Amino acid sequence: MSQILPLSLSSHTSTAQPSTVAQDVSRPPIGRFAPSPTGQLHLGSLTTAVASYCHIKSLGGQWRLRIEDTDTARCDRQFSEQILLDLEALGLYWDGEVIFQSERTDLYNDYLTTLLAPLAYGCQCSRKSLQAYASHYHSDPSHYPRLCLGHKLDWQSHKVRLQLPNTLIGFMDGVQGAQWVNPQQSEGDVVVRRQDGIINYILAASIDDGLQNITHVMRGLDILPMTGAQISIMQAAGLPTINHWYHLPLMRNAKGQKLSKQNLARPIDVSRPSELLQLALILLKQPAVEPDSPVRMLEQAVSQWDLRVLMGQQALSAD
Repeated sequence: MSQILPLSLSSHTSTAQPSTVAQDVSRPPIGRFAPSPTGQLHLGSLTTAVASYCHIKSLGGQWRLRIEDTDTARCDRQFSEQILLDLEALGLYWDGEVIFQSERTDLYNDYLTTLLAPLAYGCQCSRKSLQAYASHYHSDPSHYPRLCLGHKLDWQSHKVRLQLPNTLIGFMDGVQGAQWVNPQQSEGDVVVRRQDGIINYILAASIDDGLQNITHVMRGLDILPMTGAQISIMQAAGLPTINHWYHLPLMRNAKGQKLSKQNLARPIDVSRPSELLQLALILLKQPAVEPDSPVRMLEQAVSQWDLRVLMGQQALSAD
């Protein structure tokens, strides 16, 4: 649950005051699975899908599906279609209509040019120039030094950044425990729209989670550092924030690498869906389910879902 917890600020912590994260605990539970179609599903994305489905269904909630395909240069419609077919073959049926982010660019730009406009500004800095700046001033290369803030650069021909607050935000992660983050110090002013007009993940996900009334977000641990930024953007846009966060341990191969398309993780084979579901549940350390149709196996998995076995863990072995 997103909330502010008691804090004693130490000498090395930002002096910014903690911010209260508003929430509405009366909302019905709604979760989501939001894959990016830059390739087919692999075991890492499959376990996230199964975990998010079982958890929200164990709460009597709805499970939405969103295809995060704003990066049209890397995403492919055939992968989107294959993801839908794979989920159906595994009995992972979603509630409501599928949302394709590539069809919502105008919506994201509307938020950017209205409610978020006071925090946004154009930026002409390249990665190379920022690396040179960080090297010269011995600063953190991952933290943008606001070189373009106040220059009033044209948004149409430059990337657009969003100012994040210098505020300490606390939230309870249902898997990783209590979290504290200062969005400005951890993320800086994030790029929300690229120079080519493509909307970045953090803006699209923040707006869609709010508009879909998502109450429970379950995703990989690698996204945890962005959570403070997402909370800040949703607040600034006047959207309902997430009530419950869960960042699952990453699935790693024998070399200790996160399973991902970049590391050439093998696509799943749904020709034997029951076996694949059993494997996903084993990897998630869940009680065994009886071999049956995918729908019945998932019903049993939901009835005995136990999140506690994953709490505090940061990695799981896929080998």
